[in-house]
Amino acid sequence: MAAVLSKEVKQALEDIYYNVRTGRGKEAFALLEKASAAGDGDASCVLARCYCGYQYVWGWHGFPVDDAKATELLHKSVEQGSALGVLVALRSGELTPSVEKKMPFASFQEAFDEVEALAKEGDAFCQYVVGNSYFWWDFLRIQNKGKDSFPSQAEFKAYLKEQISKCEDWFWKAFRGGVYFAANNLNQYYTKGDEDIIAPQPEKAKDLWKIGAELGYPTHQFIYGEELRKAERYEEALHWFKESAEANNGESWYKVGWFYSEGKGVEKDAAYAVSCCEKELSRDPKHRGANNLLGEAYLLGDGVQQDYAKAYQHLSAAYDAKNCTWGAFYLAQCAFNGWGTPQDYGKALQYLSAVTWKNREADYMRGYIYARGLGGAPEDIKKGVEYLQKAENFSKAKEELLHYKKTLFGKWVRR
Repeated sequence: MAAVLSKEVKQALEDIYYNVRTGRGKEAFALLEKASAAGDGDASCVLARCYCGYQYVWGWHGFPVDDAKATELLHKSVEQGSALGVLVALRSGELTPSVEKKMPFASFQEAFDEVEALAKEGDAFCQYVVGNSYFWWDFLRIQNKGKDSFPSQAEFKAYLKEQISKCEDWFWKAFRGGVYFAANNLNQYYTKGDEDIIAPQPEKAKDLWKIGAELGYPTHQFIYGEELRKAERYEEALHWFKESAEANNGESWYKVGWFYSEGKGVEKDAAYAVSCCEKELSRDPKHRGANNLLGEAYLLGDGVQQDYAKAYQHLSAAYDAKNCTWGAFYLAQCAFNGWGTPQDYGKALQYLSAVTWKNREADYMRGYIYARGLGGAPEDIKKGVEYLQKAENFSKAKEELLHYKKTLFGKWVRR
């Protein structure tokens, strides 16, 4: 590791971590690849983290996830002399004995001292790494200490408390400096404490997402917006969802669309809701919520010209996603009436099985299908009539009931 981070690594950290709104994540990724190939161990370390998925880097950069590649790069960073790589590999459980032998440091402490020096100079990523060294107890290996290093359990416990508690200040520095992930560890530190060594302080955790939102972190703007939505503070929630959406944070455009579709915290604007959902689908074509809202809009002609084919397409995309039955009734309507898809009573019945809430038209469709023995269902006039009666004042159900009568023996038959 160099005495200072290279300009390539500094730029990459800015675009990948500290200011994701630049939209230059992929350019930064390429910059790290080039620097890593040229021998920059810190670049190899940060690049490794980019391959580790959303738990280690903002997920909406769209970086590939490849654990094997990440491990390879971490090992490479250690061999290239990155102290940062040593600490991250240690934290990740990837510092194997063979790799450890290749690090150009006399001890873990020497590597730690280099990273800590950069952390003290203000680099947020290094501050986060130092904080993690205390939070996850890596300091025991770094300082080469253990229970046997102390004359009593009480003194060992006091040492642990002193060391672990150092993570708090480092995480706050990293959090304010651009690493929003630090708030996750602060949240755990405050809400759970650490065994019987650090007591929980939940009151300190309650504003973390609000602070993150105000610092401009899209993920925290989304989380805080969701907190406000649940509290029915819709106008404030919409503000933060919009901020998150402008940074292209996943699901945020859908949330904005929902507010405009429902008229929550803002005047209802169905056309704008449609455009928001289209933006969400341009990022994630399989997004269930956006597909459902768009499907409903096309089915009803709400904010967009009615188009049954598009309605069925979007509603089906959402329904086919696991455990998403929100649009089941609409899909049943389409299959029953032949809207945007060939009429198919069997498929309608399949969709209706997912409609578990009270719905008079759903009961009408069930009754119609069973009483007439359609869609592969055996004719069951009694069952059909029961559903038609459950539909109460639904006009089509009342009309359909006129086709049936009860005999003197109490059996329902067709007139």
